[in-house]
Amino acid sequence: MVCELRPAVYKRLHEGVVIPAHPLALDASRRLDEHRQRALTRYYLASGAGGVAVGVHTTQFEIRDKEINLLEPVLRMAAEEVERAGADGSFIKVAGICGPTDQALAEAELAVKLGYDLGLVSMGGLHGWTESELLHRVEEIAKVIPVFGFYLQPSVGGRPLSYSFWREFAEIPGVMAIKMAPFNRYQTLDVARAVCHSSRVEQIALYTGNDDNIVADLLTTFRFLVNGKPVEKSIVGGLLGHWAVWTGKAVELLERIKAAKKSGAGVHELLQEGVMVTDANAAFFDPAHEFHGCIAGIHEVLRRQGLLAGRWCLNPEEDLSPGQMEEIDRVYCEYPQLNDDEFVKRHLEKWLSD
Repeated sequence: MVCELRPAVYKRLHEGVVIPAHPLALDASRRLDEHRQRALTRYYLASGAGGVAVGVHTTQFEIRDKEINLLEPVLRMAAEEVERAGADGSFIKVAGICGPTDQALAEAELAVKLGYDLGLVSMGGLHGWTESELLHRVEEIAKVIPVFGFYLQPSVGGRPLSYSFWREFAEIPGVMAIKMAPFNRYQTLDVARAVCHSSRVEQIALYTGNDDNIVADLLTTFRFLVNGKPVEKSIVGGLLGHWAVWTGKAVELLERIKAAKKSGAGVHELLQEGVMVTDANAAFFDPAHEFHGCIAGIHEVLRRQGLLAGRWCLNPEEDLSPGQMEEIDRVYCEYPQLNDDEFVKRHLEKWLSD
């Protein structure tokens, strides 16, 4: 059995959209702040995002711990807010899926029950598994929910995967998209080449998760010779932790990139802007300290905007790294055109109501 996407979702997925990786709103006691959790979803909807990804790394993997048990509540709340907003039928709801096969299948079934369209399937935490075992796991998940593949960078729990793995992965009928997030040009190329050589090249949408290379990725069209004939494939959108902040401006950026790819005009300026985006991402994601402060960095920006009450994480040890606050101050000062603070300020009271 192959799970199919609704036609409107399939179409929008391939057109390319902004999909923020949804953070987790906590209070000072590190308990779920439902009020602000729902406000975040409202923010992404109002920003013009084409989807949202919940239960992913940015939502904190610890939500699955038995003593915390927040996976179902955060998935449910986001789905409820999408329905409440009357978002059109093409809005893409993505649920994070983790763990060994039994756990992953249970999470996929929960996502389907709550109305999610795709499962973002992480290979993290399965370092002892062979590539063949990982592929079989994906095949089983794809029988429950359409799959959004995920090449997760090793710094936050991922692992290197071979070209042959992605070549076989692309042939799985239920795979509808792949998020390329190895933060590595060679490994990103492996995925793109594998998809272009597959029989399902037209059915799989490529999305960037390379927060260090967002604009350049989105401007890129890959071109490979397949059986002597050229095959082209573009990265059409992004599913990004970076787009969990300043989302209104991210939506504008993606539309400008699409226009530039059609006309050929403004590419140089966009590449210059891309360097600014990467510099801002370095402040938020903390590569200087092996990404230790990446979730806290996102929270700090949302705290400054009033969307979160604080930058608390479920793990008390997880916070900004030394010097990271100053880096966030710097990029705020140097690139004011990248933030959407005024947009948030105009609507914050409404998002926090009810």
